[in-house]
Amino acid sequence: MKNTLYPLKFTPILKDKIWGGQKLKSLLHKDSGLPNVGESWEISDVDGDTSIVSNGSLENQSLKHLLSTYKADLIGGKNYKKFGNKFPLLIKFIDAKQDLSIQLHPNDELAAKRHNSFGKTEMWYVMQADEGANLIVDFNQKMTPELYLEHLENKTLPKILNFDEVKTGDTYFIEVGRVHAIGAGVLLAEIQQTSDITYRIYDWDRKDDQGNARELHTELAIDAIGFDMEDNFRVSYETTSNQSNVMVNCPYFTTNYLKVDTELQKNNTYDSFMIYICVEGEAEIKTENHVEVIKKGETLLIPAAISTYQIIAKDATLLEVYV
Repeated sequence: MKNTLYPLKFTPILKDKIWGGQKLKSLLHKDSGLPNVGESWEISDVDGDTSIVSNGSLENQSLKHLLSTYKADLIGGKNYKKFGNKFPLLIKFIDAKQDLSIQLHPNDELAAKRHNSFGKTEMWYVMQADEGANLIVDFNQKMTPELYLEHLENKTLPKILNFDEVKTGDTYFIEVGRVHAIGAGVLLAEIQQTSDITYRIYDWDRKDDQGNARELHTELAIDAIGFDMEDNFRVSYETTSNQSNVMVNCPYFTTNYLKVDTELQKNNTYDSFMIYICVEGEAEIKTENHVEVIKKGETLLIPAAISTYQIIAKDATLLEVYV
């Protein structure tokens, strides 16, 4: 089996969103006729949105099919034991032309009970931000369910939210239960558990093309919100070139910052697939029998069975992700 696996690219799954813009097309060169492209799902095993291979001899095969065929060779022994034929991560690029809704995600326990799904722990890496653009994360004061509901009812929720102005490279870790939103003018990479469960609590009183407000999940959300979470969502990390610098290390994924300007020998000792998200420049990934170029705005999956490979670049910045 090992000999047939190689670094895999997938066809992006593009999503038209009420708040989406043009940066996924103009900056990341995603090919789309959609008017407001808000999201590019790079690697997905969400039901109804399964990624399809776009390169090499496995072209047109689905991620689901690969997983059921290659099993541990694709995702690693411990991951296959834990997740079976379900890929554990969802990788996206997101472009917010307008503010996204204020939202949060339930934990594994609530998500399993209510939706037969994983929870949705996630992280953001800002790839580009217009001047003055914000991410909204958590509350700006001590919060109680009563005070929160009062502001929700009075449509004054933004008054109690924390707005952080951001720039390229800023990184945030969004735990389940944490209230958050991507602000207008931000383009980012998102790494998350495989889940599409979102509780929307406020949507700026927006209406869609038909004049309808989007559904809110006030009742579901109240049990899921973390009202007294620590202020630890901003991620600080080293940026030393040609080595993996840990950004986020949590039970669901590890993400490293990797700036490459040489030929780098990599050994996968994690019993996991490796994902590379190119956020700047371009790099060549070379295995024993395959060479693949990854450019800004592209994502590559290296199967767990490939234990050694080279990354060659003059100046590339990659996010390196594994479970």
